[in-house]
Amino acid sequence: MDSKNSYDLIVIGGGLAGLACALRLSKVGCRVLLLEKNPYPHHKVCGEYVSNEILPYLNSLGIDPFERGAVSIDRFEVSSIEGKTIRSKLPLGGFGISRYALDNLLYEKLSERAKVHFETVEDLNFLQNEFTVSTVEKNKYRSKFVVGAFGKRSLLDVTLKRKFIRQKSPWLGVKAHYEYEFPGDLVALHNFRGGYCGLSQVETGLINACYLATYSSFRKAGSPKAFKEKVLIQNPHLRQFFSKAVSVFPKPLTIAQISFERKQAVEGHIYMIGDSAGLIHPLCGNGMAMAIHAAKLFCDLFLESVDKPNFRRVDLERNYRLKWEATFSRRIQTGRMIQRLFLNPATANMGMKIARIFPSVIPKIISKTHGDVVI
Repeated sequence: MDSKNSYDLIVIGGGLAGLACALRLSKVGCRVLLLEKNPYPHHKVCGEYVSNEILPYLNSLGIDPFERGAVSIDRFEVSSIEGKTIRSKLPLGGFGISRYALDNLLYEKLSERAKVHFETVEDLNFLQNEFTVSTVEKNKYRSKFVVGAFGKRSLLDVTLKRKFIRQKSPWLGVKAHYEYEFPGDLVALHNFRGGYCGLSQVETGLINACYLATYSSFRKAGSPKAFKEKVLIQNPHLRQFFSKAVSVFPKPLTIAQISFERKQAVEGHIYMIGDSAGLIHPLCGNGMAMAIHAAKLFCDLFLESVDKPNFRRVDLERNYRLKWEATFSRRIQTGRMIQRLFLNPATANMGMKIARIFPSVIPKIISKTHGDVVI
């Protein structure tokens, strides 16, 4: 194999985690290749709210989302199916920016320092302490280290025989951008039977509406349009939004089989980051920050250990697993519990009553699904 196709590290997947990982390592001189299926910019199904906990770290990478028009958000609103609401200040706050803009910003920075190839990985082979990565485009790349950042669900998960991929998931996500008058400093979460919908402003002034729903309830309706008309508008806040909002997308983006099952942070000697390592329930509003934070965790451990004379791959794999679990497992578990309560009308209504009596409980719950500021 040509030596030009050999790298210090290969990142598979160019979402937030993959881009942040490749950018950090390339800034300290690592020869990095990022392999991503789709050219930038492109839209993705995502809530598009980013917690401020990750902002200082983004700045340290030379990334300022506000240069691209990110919207500062510091208020939160949640409603029951019947439309009863509670409101709260966000403990850390955050910002709204589309994946179209933020991913592209990271890509632009990365392309100044590292190779980015728009290719689809179809196979990985680990032999004699080295990976060979093969793509659909008939190219082969070689590296001692591979980082998996290929998202919620990928054919590579099948190739790696990951446990979660064998289990059907009942969840799907739908997202579009709309023209609508909506407070820029607010992120809203509106419950409906079988799911919930988030609303927030992005850098264009448009409103991102992204909802998670059970596949069974969606299938009964038959289409996003019918689901909106039969299910979403049961919540009066969503009824008002969808009756007046004008979509700027030709059709909504969808993603099926979203799995919240437990995943391993290392599989087949591949270090998983972002949604490839684990997915927090979207109602927590912490997925984008977690993806970038996981990339930082791996980079820190990798750079601390890889050049030591006594370096052992098994030690790095163990340390990354432990660090990932210590950092994220509790907030993911909390997210699972909140989603179970939120999607049960009886417990959701009880929770709303308690929160109205004791409003300070909301920031405390939010803090349980978020981390400290990452530097």
